[in-house]
Amino acid sequence: MSNRKMITAALPYANGPVHIGHLAGVYIPADVYARFQRRSGKDVAFICGSDEHGIPITIRAKKEGVTPQDIVDKYHEIIKKSFSDLGISFDEYSRTTSANHRETSQDFFKVLYEKGKFSEEMSEQYFDEQAGEFLADRYIVGTCPNCGNENAYGDQCEKCGSTLSPSELINPKSMLSGNVPILKETKNWYLPLNEYEDFLNEWIIEGHKDDWKPNVYGQVKSWLNDGLKPRAMTRDLNWGVPVPLPGADGKVLYVWFDAPIGYISFTKEWAAKNGKDWKDYWQSEESDLVHFIGKDNIVFHCIIFPAMMKAHGDYKMPKNVPAFEFLNLENDKISTSRNWAVWAHEYVEDFPGQQDVLRYALLSSAPETKDNNFTWKDFQTKNNSELVGIFGNFINRVAVLIHKYYDGVVPQGDVNAPELKEINKSAKEISVFLENYEFRNSLTALMNLARFGNQYLQTEEPWKTIKDNPEKAAHSLFVGAQIAVALAQLCEPFMPFSSEKLLTLFNVQKSDWNDVETNSVLIETGHKINEASLLFSKIEDDVIEAQIQKLENTKQSNKKTNPKANPMKDEITFDDFTKIDLRTATIIEAEKVEKADKLLKLTVDTGVDVRTVVSGIAESFTAEEVIGKQVMILLNLAPRKIRGIESQGMLLLTTKPDGKLSFVTPDDSNVENGIEIG
Repeated sequence: MSNRKMITAALPYANGPVHIGHLAGVYIPADVYARFQRRSGKDVAFICGSDEHGIPITIRAKKEGVTPQDIVDKYHEIIKKSFSDLGISFDEYSRTTSANHRETSQDFFKVLYEKGKFSEEMSEQYFDEQAGEFLADRYIVGTCPNCGNENAYGDQCEKCGSTLSPSELINPKSMLSGNVPILKETKNWYLPLNEYEDFLNEWIIEGHKDDWKPNVYGQVKSWLNDGLKPRAMTRDLNWGVPVPLPGADGKVLYVWFDAPIGYISFTKEWAAKNGKDWKDYWQSEESDLVHFIGKDNIVFHCIIFPAMMKAHGDYKMPKNVPAFEFLNLENDKISTSRNWAVWAHEYVEDFPGQQDVLRYALLSSAPETKDNNFTWKDFQTKNNSELVGIFGNFINRVAVLIHKYYDGVVPQGDVNAPELKEINKSAKEISVFLENYEFRNSLTALMNLARFGNQYLQTEEPWKTIKDNPEKAAHSLFVGAQIAVALAQLCEPFMPFSSEKLLTLFNVQKSDWNDVETNSVLIETGHKINEASLLFSKIEDDVIEAQIQKLENTKQSNKKTNPKANPMKDEITFDDFTKIDLRTATIIEAEKVEKADKLLKLTVDTGVDVRTVVSGIAESFTAEEVIGKQVMILLNLAPRKIRGIESQGMLLLTTKPDGKLSFVTPDDSNVENGIEIG
């Protein structure tokens, strides 16, 4: 096993914030692994950054009427802060719009080009005549040939997970104009993946059949069994890393070519800042490369990127790609387009100081080999029953009792007590699980040590034995202190904020993992500890109900046929409705109200009478253009004075998308005034 660890986490698209699905499926497990490796004395580079050239970014920019750079600048900062707030300990978090990344990815492309690894091919690509541009795969939607999903993209069906090419879509349409695109000839550079099938079969199918996760191994095997085809490594786009060749104007590197090279370019940035040689981490046999990704990225990290590195010739292959499956939310698939998500930055705002609760809850539900589910009720239970009731309860009992009976000084105990071996056993168990990417099992092993501590205290009852057997009481709290400090050390990869609080409480420094695996005594007799404070706090029902209601509001909003429509007002009864007297009417006179820019004074023939109505419509209509207008009026609204004028009724209007008002009028312009509506 290598002493150097090159750990990468999938680059998040900078077209929106990160949510709990991203955290559970990539970033928290990767952080736990990186923290553990550091604590084990390894030389670690934990690298990530924002993927800022993806098509989703240009789509969002078009929707919001801004530039792609505006989008990535905004979301890069939001994502970076979310990771920092949640304790994701990247050694470098950069971005693919950096000059360093552009240079690194262009150099990589030129090496392959000069080695003759690409084939130049003329092909027919979809072109939107109205938009006047070639369509990236993600700008083409149609019916998936495999599952029938009518909203599949030109590169992937998000319903069944199939990787597609635009030509495979049934009834393709352009997302730019909605029109059916035409095929137009263009030149691009292809990487012949079929030429790397033998290498991939030998490296993965034969070489990693015993140590890679079955979900990863199975997907790669399926791809290779179906046979690989050449894939274009350039695109006709105006947003991305320009293709560094003469005559390649208007072409950029395929996002899945430049994005994984980001791992390399970001490592270069980190190495330059820290006096390291980046090649030691990417090109040395003394380094282990591990990619943490979600299952939708398996093909890119296990087939395309390795083929690129093999073609280049200077890079080593990853030791493992422990891809996770998907996390659902309240039994429904997380969806950014439907806003069905728990966003990382919103969680930090709603639950200040409780980052570790989310880390713990997501790790305990981590979708390691199959999809899993997050619910707010389960989150509450994990906090209240496990973190508060087991972990926090044990820590608090130990600290409080040591202060109560020994003035905060660790008492005398037997350093050879058999109970202390449970610490070494737990540390080794956690270590083995983490080396095998079994994060849920490792977390269970950590909590089992806390359970053991609680059971030990309950059996020993030092609050009773202190009276008639003080030596036994002292020993039991000595052992309790060792277990508590072990938990403080061992929980750091999982709950770094809590670990920091515990190390302060027990007045100890962070130690090497090996010390906890081998040493029986982690805090000496006579050591002074600090006053206990609450490690975790109970989360009440109303807090959880507020989060559930937020999701329910999202669900209701998703049902809207017009997303801009305001929510329904409070429900009324039929009897309430029968009291409303709506009539047809005609405006016969109109004039501006003095010193009131928004108000018109209207004389309205209601068929019942002629009355005055003051209405705030002057910014949408002139007095002249409303005269003779047939309208609908709420007749029995109680009169009220507006600017000294008694207004008798209210006209029915609606607001158009441009903010201007529009009258609600009868379909038939010959309807008499005074006809009841309803």
